[in-house]
Amino acid sequence: MTTLPEPHHTPTAPAAGQPTPAAVAFLADVEEALAAANRPPMPTPTSFRDETPVPAIGNALPISQPGRPPMSQRATDASVLMLSAGAASIPVGGVTALIIYVLGNADPTALAVGAAAPIALAVPILALTSLVRRAKETVQAAPPTIHQHYTGTVIQDQRTVNTTTRGMWASTHNQLPK
Repeated sequence: MTTLPEPHHTPTAPAAGQPTPAAVAFLADVEEALAAANRPPMPTPTSFRDETPVPAIGNALPISQPGRPPMSQRATDASVLMLSAGAASIPVGGVTALIIYVLGNADPTALAVGAAAPIALAVPILALTSLVRRAKETVQAAPPTIHQHYTGTVIQDQRTVNTTTRGMWASTHNQLPK
């Protein structure tokens, strides 16, 4: 006679033809790996935008503003001068084209002399202006000549006093030794 186990004892071996839990987990891992291999790769990002707010004061880089780019005052003045000269040349070219159209034919030599005259006058004027400006800068950059004439005993005191005054109602009294 065969005795059956008590109901609270369960068999430890799987039923015939059924996989073990470890084998099921291994097969699930294999299936996941195959599915991952068959998926298309993630696209490589070509740009990134940082949405974190920039502090109002700090070491953040400057952001270019709309309009003209930042320039020195001298570069701005030169830019305005070039734009003005370019705009001023439009009426001159238009008048020249109108004259040639009305005349029907024109002497090329006379046209060349007429077109070169403003340039021939502008080059010496610009050269003289540049020469005067450089001479003025040279004179301003040179240190002034100081002539001091003394009679009798002369004592030159060349001391430097560096002080720091701090506080709301602070006062500094610099008294040099006698």
